[in-house]
Amino acid sequence: MTPADPASPGTGTSPPGAPVRVLIADDQKIVREGLVSLIGLLPGIEVVGAAVDGDDAVRQAGELSPDVVLMDLNMPRCNGVEATERLRDEQPETRVVVLTTYSDDAWVFSALQAGALGFLTKDAGADEIHRAITAVAAGQAQLDPSVQRRLLDALGSGRHFAVAQAAGASGAAADSGPARLPDELTPREVEVLGHIAAGLSNTEIAATLFVSEATVKTHINHIFTKTGLRDRAQLVGYAFRHGLATPS
Repeated sequence: MTPADPASPGTGTSPPGAPVRVLIADDQKIVREGLVSLIGLLPGIEVVGAAVDGDDAVRQAGELSPDVVLMDLNMPRCNGVEATERLRDEQPETRVVVLTTYSDDAWVFSALQAGALGFLTKDAGADEIHRAITAVAAGQAQLDPSVQRRLLDALGSGRHFAVAQAAGASGAAADSGPARLPDELTPREVEVLGHIAAGLSNTEIAATLFVSEATVKTHINHIFTKTGLRDRAQLVGYAFRHGLATPS
């Protein structure tokens, strides 16, 4: 195992040369404690906390300002996708590596769209986890090889919209520059807008994005505020006018 370069820059929450500060989020106690023990032994990494679900991860991240959150996906109350999205909005300098048993396309794309820069399955070894944490802390994406293949397959099969949004959301997490979207909409708001244009209800959008219905309503309220529109019919027209949705 190669030690982290002590001269490598941090994310901005830690000074150059300091260990990468990691918060672990997993609802299974035995897994969480095992990860704390394992990751605490990796060179150049310091475990600063362990969260029991997504809400706890967001709360502790606000208190501890970790460089990286190692995030499970399927957790009670607030899952890893929704927690990742909240971290992206509230603490953009804290980056997320997903570590999960769920690697189907829906989970992968949702996590990347929410802003995760890393995605590993739980059969990853210590070396692979170490590389992912240090790469993501430096602002680089680090994906499981099978995830990379599926992204390429999705592009090849014409599913450009989902993949482009996933890449755009992840890029926004690593780059603090303004997104080139109308009315300063975020990639996630554009995604919600596309689902509205497709006729989905708030409940259906929440299920599709693996977030709560309250989160969907918050995104819609932000869209109304930014666009100056008043109802869903106007949102549909806006989406088509700006090329954010196309007739199916």
